[in-house]
Amino acid sequence: MLTKADDFPIHQLPVPISEVGSERNFYDRYFFNGYNEGGEVFFATAMCVYPNLNLIDGSFVFVKDGIQHNFRYSRVLDQERMNTKVGSLTVEVIEPLKKLRISINDESNGISAELNFEGRFDPVQEPRMTLMNGPRVSMDSTRLTQHGRWTGKINFKGTSVEVSPKSFMGTRDRSWGVRPVGSPDSQAMVPLKLPQFYWLWAPANFETFSSHVYFVDNEEGEMTHSHSVLQENKKETEILSTPKKIITYEENSRRIARAEVISRKNDGSEVKLIIQPKYRMFMCGLGYMHPDWGHGMYQGENESMYDSYDLKEDPHDPPFLHVQAISNFTITMNNQTYRGTGVLEELLIGKHKPSGFEGLLDR
Repeated sequence: MLTKADDFPIHQLPVPISEVGSERNFYDRYFFNGYNEGGEVFFATAMCVYPNLNLIDGSFVFVKDGIQHNFRYSRVLDQERMNTKVGSLTVEVIEPLKKLRISINDESNGISAELNFEGRFDPVQEPRMTLMNGPRVSMDSTRLTQHGRWTGKINFKGTSVEVSPKSFMGTRDRSWGVRPVGSPDSQAMVPLKLPQFYWLWAPANFETFSSHVYFVDNEEGEMTHSHSVLQENKKETEILSTPKKIITYEENSRRIARAEVISRKNDGSEVKLIIQPKYRMFMCGLGYMHPDWGHGMYQGENESMYDSYDLKEDPHDPPFLHVQAISNFTITMNNQTYRGTGVLEELLIGKHKPSGFEGLLDR
């Protein structure tokens, strides 16, 4: 099927852009977050197309005064992957790999915003992540991550937040490939085994540089995937080596109280990163693991939903396992200590021997 995207010189196979192979779970997603220096104001957006489900969904989260407001939208894609508007939410690429814009105008729920993201540094391509369930591919994706500054305004039910690049920074990512989306598989892999996924993803902004680390561990606590990066003004991106982590949990919990990551620069010197969460935003507000508005779920031709969460409460159960913790970051390197702000994304399911987790959700 020919679509508007076919008029751009972006083909990589001798088929129309709308055709992405036979994998039903193919996805192509935008993600953004933004926060002021103290992290009291936080916002995030996710938007994704699912070509082989013929769906697009998007969401906007706004956190202020300890309340997380969730705005979700879904519609039939009509195979037009270039039409990145769903419901009241639009994502625009102004200058590829440099400038993007989020717009939302949802009068029925009292929210409007125009937010412009401009990269501080070049995007970083994370290592490709492939996870298997026996012989079956459960995840196979590529992600770019970019730190940036925000400009714009958020209006919500009579209050207004001015978003200036001096005060608001954040991170965006673009990921695409294969993930579990939409309805669950009709026939699970046998023999059945408990799910296991240990995921930490922690981008942060400092005054003159940015950092990013992530880890995926197996049941034994072995790192199957990891990444550690520094980006400094007027310098090339530096991929750090041998990242190692020390995790401290809150009592009777899978929530992280403190994370320490030690990596090494190319000259062999140590970079020590300490992450201390302040509060948590629930990713189900953006559709991640949501039982009714999960990613790639058919809601109708063009539907929307609003709800809110009090962040003083933490259910600590599905669908609230997946969080981004707005956090204070401290880096020590070259005998200097620097402070910044970022997020620690946590999704800890199943066994993890070093943490003492022996079941699906034990604490």
